[in-house]
Amino acid sequence: MGSVAKKGLQQYMLQLQQHPLRTKAITAGVLSALSDIVSQKLSGIQKLQIKRILLKVLFGFGYLGPFGHYLHILLDKLFKGKKDTTTVAKKVAVEQLTASPWNNLVFMVYYGMVIDGRPWSQVKTKLKKEYPAVQFTSWTFWPVVGWVNHQYIPQQFRVIFHSLIAVGWGIFLNLRAKSMALTKG
Repeated sequence: MGSVAKKGLQQYMLQLQQHPLRTKAITAGVLSALSDIVSQKLSGIQKLQIKRILLKVLFGFGYLGPFGHYLHILLDKLFKGKKDTTTVAKKVAVEQLTASPWNNLVFMVYYGMVIDGRPWSQVKTKLKKEYPAVQFTSWTFWPVVGWVNHQYIPQQFRVIFHSLIAVGWGIFLNLRAKSMALTKG
């Protein structure tokens, strides 16, 4: 079994080297599905909602993977790949003041309109009410992840590292959305 896992990892690394965007997009899609499956089970859903899982895969594959891929390339170009403390702090600050609010907004709009099928007026009301708390919570968690990512993780693995951590973040957001729905009902 060890040799199968080793060969799988070697093949993955080869794909990451030869097709970085595609590999990161697929990885983000698979990890988005994993996050949603765990969220569904933890929130008490008995039968997995396949359409919801597929829509999460689409979000990970079509948005999260590519966005992260190009964001990290851009940050390394802006800061010339440096990893000193000051530069890492600047990268984290730029990421947290631009990408973080944007990604949380896009996720909440996508989730509300596409996954839940709600009209814009309901999504907008929910955003006004919940977005500030989600973003504040994000700022208490993601800067540490960003620091580790920019300081210690090689550029080609940053989207993957971020996606792995995002599995837990996605579970948190899904369970938070579920608890908000329960307190209203």
